[in-house]
Amino acid sequence: MTDNEYSKKHIEAQLKELPRQPGVYLMKDETGMIIYVGKAKSLRSRVRSYFRKNDQTYKTRMLVKYIDDFDYIMTDTEVEAYILEANLIKKHQPKFNIRLKDDKTYPFIKVTKNVDFPRVFKTRIVKNDGAEYFGPFADVDAIYKTLDVIKDIFKLRSCKKELKADQPEERPCLNFHIDKCLGPCIGAVGKEDYHELIDQVCLFLSGRQKELKQQVEEKMKEAAAERNFEKAARFRDALQAFEKLSESQKVMTDKNIDQDVVALVQSEEDTACAQMLLVRNGRLIGQEYFILQGTEEESKAETMASFLQQYYEQAAGIPDELLLNTEINYQDLLAERLADIKGKKVSIQYPQKGDKKKMLQMAERNAEQNLKKEDIRSKYEEKRTSGAVEKLGEILGMKNDPYHIEGFDISNIQGTDSVASMVVFKNGRPSKQDYRRFKIKTVEGPDDFSSMKEVVERRYARLLREDKKLPDLILIDGGKGQLSAAYEILELLGIEDLPIIGLAKREEEIFKPGESKPITLPHHTPTLQLLQRVRDEAHRFAVSYHRKLRSRRLTHSMLDEIPGVGETRRNALLQHFGSLAKIREAKIWQLKEVDGISGKTARKIYDYLRDNMRAY
Repeated sequence: MTDNEYSKKHIEAQLKELPRQPGVYLMKDETGMIIYVGKAKSLRSRVRSYFRKNDQTYKTRMLVKYIDDFDYIMTDTEVEAYILEANLIKKHQPKFNIRLKDDKTYPFIKVTKNVDFPRVFKTRIVKNDGAEYFGPFADVDAIYKTLDVIKDIFKLRSCKKELKADQPEERPCLNFHIDKCLGPCIGAVGKEDYHELIDQVCLFLSGRQKELKQQVEEKMKEAAAERNFEKAARFRDALQAFEKLSESQKVMTDKNIDQDVVALVQSEEDTACAQMLLVRNGRLIGQEYFILQGTEEESKAETMASFLQQYYEQAAGIPDELLLNTEINYQDLLAERLADIKGKKVSIQYPQKGDKKKMLQMAERNAEQNLKKEDIRSKYEEKRTSGAVEKLGEILGMKNDPYHIEGFDISNIQGTDSVASMVVFKNGRPSKQDYRRFKIKTVEGPDDFSSMKEVVERRYARLLREDKKLPDLILIDGGKGQLSAAYEILELLGIEDLPIIGLAKREEEIFKPGESKPITLPHHTPTLQLLQRVRDEAHRFAVSYHRKLRSRRLTHSMLDEIPGVGETRRNALLQHFGSLAKIREAKIWQLKEVDGISGKTARKIYDYLRDNMRAY
């Protein structure tokens, strides 16, 4: 039975066992890479629909062509599936999903309110750690400008020290002496006064300047009445700064309401722009825009719904009203999820006239302009990479320019869980659907040369056997040793004329087979940068796969050691929580919610992981 026949039989068997519960399904290609994530009210009917010979879009037909396997996660409700789908799309960035461009993690402003003297700073990681987060922001410059204003007005600390209210230091830093910091490190400002300022910062970041101004005015009068003129002067200066800031913010409505105005504009290609205007307390305080990819053949309703789903699962704040320029799919699910996060109902509207319609039109104009900018940038990048490809062919003396490059790397730690990666770049850009991952099968111990031989032989022997097109160029991560090992296999396969090079990390030298002297290029040249991108992407892909296998091995090993936890319970735990780290964080009552886990077993799991986790 061929691999393809086996895959079809396997899928057919899985389809018969699909449950009728809601959940999320994950479509995978032959390498195990997740290429599509979807949600379903009924997993059985939704997943089966992909394999019926009915009227499907071109995109769906292409997806089904690549499906080699699928997995699914059952949930209790459709809303839970909706949340999980957004998180999995963000994590895996599947090729066939609508997705935020480049897998960016957008920055937030973090306020560490859970310490004696909180800090306010930029971060791209949001945790459930007691801090407050504001964002996300598409424009990093806007964050830095906001932080500068906060520092000027409130004179908060910028150091990363862990300060305790009852443990003042002897000397302050320079910022205190130049009146840029209130000096909490030496006790020059008390914990309560400092937290008052932090509360004002949070109002400021929420866009509630009117509320904040009232508070600051009251504090100024109180300080003056207490004859604390230095403190009163600080509040006076803050009020003046707020006045200037308010003048620069456009009043959008006379209602003290928070709104997100979202306009979606699609290009003729496979991209779209979601433009957001952020209205807080009736004032326009900023804008963000997001480029979406994979939107070809998708309706505006589907594209908008997918964007809002991904955006609000990572957003730190939810508005009172959501104004959209196109109706969306799954509106009830979105409304339920937003209400759950905010704690009260969120209004979703499609204005057709009046001031709200004018705001949407302004957002649309900005979206159109941002799409034009993206198109110009993409064309410039395409021209730049195309030029680099042609120049590379010239430097290497190739007959044909290397439009199709395959890059290899090996990853292991002391010989365990050895893996290899192969990445593909076409016309200077990653072609992720063509990436491949390999478990090393014939090599024991940390032998990168032999591992490289194995993976190169497996890759190109298969291409020759299936009579498929060979790449224009092979790039090996490493110097002469790794290159010689790979070239030896090409000779055995009779394709020694296939261009192959090695790129050594230390000096970024390019090696060719049979030539002792390397080729060196200036570091700023697009040609070398192209090779570095291929090499670095192969390294990233190999390391991520190695970590995944190692984590899986350690997870299974640790769970198998717990008395009373066999394969069935281990799989149930992993399916319920997703990872060993989440299982370890779970409380006993949460462990008891897993099928097959009694109260007694939950206690054993809880105690064992806390007593033994440090060893891992």
